[in-house]
Amino acid sequence: MFECGPVVAAASAYAVGMALEGSELVRAVVVQAGSYLFDTTRTLSHLEFWADQAVTYEPDLVVFPEAFVGGYPKGLDFGTRVGVRSAEGRRGFERYFKSAIEVPGPECERIAEVARRLRSTLVVGVVERSGRTLYCSALTFSPNGELLAKHRKLMPTGTERLLWGVGDGSTVLATETPIGRVGAAICWENYMPLLRTALYADGVEFWCAPTVDERDIWQSTMRHIAVEGRCFVLSANQFVGAEHLPADYELQVPLAEGASLIGGGSVIVSPMGDVLAGPLRGREGLLFAELDRAALARGSFDLDAVGHYSRPDVFTLVVDRRVRAGVINKLFEERSKETDV
Repeated sequence: MFECGPVVAAASAYAVGMALEGSELVRAVVVQAGSYLFDTTRTLSHLEFWADQAVTYEPDLVVFPEAFVGGYPKGLDFGTRVGVRSAEGRRGFERYFKSAIEVPGPECERIAEVARRLRSTLVVGVVERSGRTLYCSALTFSPNGELLAKHRKLMPTGTERLLWGVGDGSTVLATETPIGRVGAAICWENYMPLLRTALYADGVEFWCAPTVDERDIWQSTMRHIAVEGRCFVLSANQFVGAEHLPADYELQVPLAEGASLIGGGSVIVSPMGDVLAGPLRGREGLLFAELDRAALARGSFDLDAVGHYSRPDVFTLVVDRRVRAGVINKLFEERSKETDV
């Protein structure tokens, strides 16, 4: 079923930052693979396949791409024009809606089992269904399968806004894990300077960037964030070829024969901006690197963007981390408390 074997690019501890004997190393794997669009069950099996490839490297951290579970429907327009939505497009959205997963939910538990199998911190991009709204989310699991964090993309890019709702500040956080503080910024969120600053201030050490951006300029962005935040950056991109698409997938922009829908470009970068593994293009595969945590301190010697290199007398960022729900049942909550008493 899965014909493409892993392609591994490795970085030694020395390459990561001339690691000293006894320093703490984090074994990291970035998975570059594609969803089977509109087939979540098959995609979950694909996730398990690549996890089984990754486990041979005894990883401490594994990162999968944006919208991996649920799919990224690149090239579809869902029958939309300004002021117009077609009946056919609504049926297409219904199909996409059914491909999304609930968090928590049975598919989420299946991903948690993957984390337990890996015995590592696991970051996976999903399309989350909450009520009747979809969100592009990144889930972080502990090695024992506990869901540690759910980050919802703050601002869907371009026509993604027709499909996905917007996240709020409650999920713009770095999360404490066995390897250190892990944060996620999805695709073009990485171009939001204030979001980056918020994650830096929250102490992010391992910056996970699930994406579908295959452009060369993305590589510059990943290296810039690593240097600016003095953190490790792990960007997992999808590779989607014809084999990932259903027979009735009607692209609005035709592909050249043999071309991929999403071409990859996954990469791992050190806190000094050095590329440790990748970019991987043109196929599914794995990137592997040993990350020396001591490089975090060495990097902050001359730059801490939210510490000694900031100017709080000139610049201030306020992050609203309240949950922003459309409906809050305050009266119900108050009555529940009275009943409990």
